Amino acid sequence: MPIGVDALPIETRALARALIGHVLVSDRVDGRTAGRIVEVEAYVPRDAASHAYAGKTARTAVMFGPPLHAYVYLIYGMYHCFNITSEPEGEGAGVLVRALEPLEGIALMQARRGIAAERELCRGPGRLAAALGIDRSADGCPLLAPSPLWLAQPVRAPGRIGSSRRIGISRAPRRLLRFYERGSPFVSGPRNLSP
Repeated sequence: MPIGVDALPIETRALARALIGHVLVSDRVDGRTAGRIVEVEAYVPRDAASHAYAGKTARTAVMFGPPLHAYVYLIYGMYHCFNITSEPEGEGAGVLVRALEPLEGIALMQARRGIAAERELCRGPGRLAAALGIDRSADGCPLLAPSPLWLAQPVRAPGRIGSSRRIGISRAPRRLLRFYERGSPFVSGPRNLSP
């Protein structure tokens, strides 16, 4: 079931923590896939590691728009990453969704990824985008309205939430802005970052 407009905070850190346990649903022509969010990273306003740090550009315009919309970009020329915009319009911030626990459409995810191991389907931002069929066509998509990509209520309460430094960044690398569900086998990154 979709979540209500006031169900999530828009402040970036609070949103990042609140997203743990919510379900991301992708409705594409070839079918529905969905997964429970188990890992995210916050990119707060004026964050040197954020795409929004240099100001509004054609690529980052969505980050400066209304909160709770999809910001999708391509990395290394081949992998899409899915983010959720945060903060009031004009701020430029967002939450990168790093990992999901697959829930629905697992066979379709396996076909899209070309692998069978359920644990590896959505473990990492590029993998989860591929598994859910998320590409640049979803950029700017409102996540609380009927759309091809939307957020649903948690199917169960999240476990304990841990925090660590973010993964794979060189600017502001020590900030504790990565949040994850402790004990989830679907969390990405090195084990020492997810005790």
